[in-house]
Amino acid sequence: MPDRNAVAAFQELLCRIAHGSDAAAATGRSPRIMALCGAGLSAASGLATFRGSTAALWHTHDPMTLATPEAFAADPGLVWRFYAYRRHSALAAKPNAGHYALAALARSLPHNSFLCLTQNVDGLSARAGHPRESLRALHGSLFDMRCVGSSRKGHSCCNYAVEDNFTEPLVPALATASEGVDETAAMTANGKPLPLPHIPVNELPQCPNCKSLLRPGVVWFGEALDGRMLQSVDQWVAAGKVDLMLVIGTSAKVYPAAGYIEAARRAGAVVVVVNAEAESQQGLAALRPTDFAFEGSAADLLPVLLEPLIGKLEKPRAEE
Repeated sequence: MPDRNAVAAFQELLCRIAHGSDAAAATGRSPRIMALCGAGLSAASGLATFRGSTAALWHTHDPMTLATPEAFAADPGLVWRFYAYRRHSALAAKPNAGHYALAALARSLPHNSFLCLTQNVDGLSARAGHPRESLRALHGSLFDMRCVGSSRKGHSCCNYAVEDNFTEPLVPALATASEGVDETAAMTANGKPLPLPHIPVNELPQCPNCKSLLRPGVVWFGEALDGRMLQSVDQWVAAGKVDLMLVIGTSAKVYPAAGYIEAARRAGAVVVVVNAEAESQQGLAALRPTDFAFEGSAADLLPVLLEPLIGKLEKPRAEE
């Protein structure tokens, strides 16, 4: 049994998987590697984890109370302010070496041999050049929007949606939040939060087709993940043996995403955990003797762990 954090032993396994055993080569079977990524992957880019300090995201509101359909129905202006602030933070961040290493891994393997599931909505994986066909944004993206218009008598439901809209600000009413200003941090002389001015609905992002509100294209608490996307992931897992399951920067407590770790195990995968608490007693207890655990930043560890396949990771050029 290899040491759980032995880099050389993991790299040897990775090479065997990538180049295939004699039996696999004889049948023409390609290696199959899966990854599940969480907020820890983007931590080195300076983005606060969603479930971490609320002050790091917004000063006086619990983000988990804003990321719901009910919050948007009650005060869409408040919710859009929060997401305009998050959009700005994500755009100000840059993909880190962990994002680039995973993108390089995707390019180094045969078509359909790597599937990366990200729970992050920051768009950094895509901006690192990760091929879209091997990337699934389970919880959507801050830069996607869709219409909330519902079917009415004599009218069909509006299915308008847009991806990768990086406009800042989306509308003039969100200009302050889109500059990265935490509007909720303003205080009165007595130290109490100043109330935010109300934003009328007609000043928020509007659907160009039916003039209904647009909403952020993320999955809120209480909402189901996209069924067709989940079906495509299930089909990939069911297509054959999974050789390796990388669990990166996530506590793997949110379902259905966390369920893919066990699904990969059942398909034969060795599980490799890369996060800040991977080698804790609790973290190690969840692993089998043949699994690996590497504690630290994914930005530091992934380029080293994956080097046999991706080579020395070049320092990325500044984004245009």
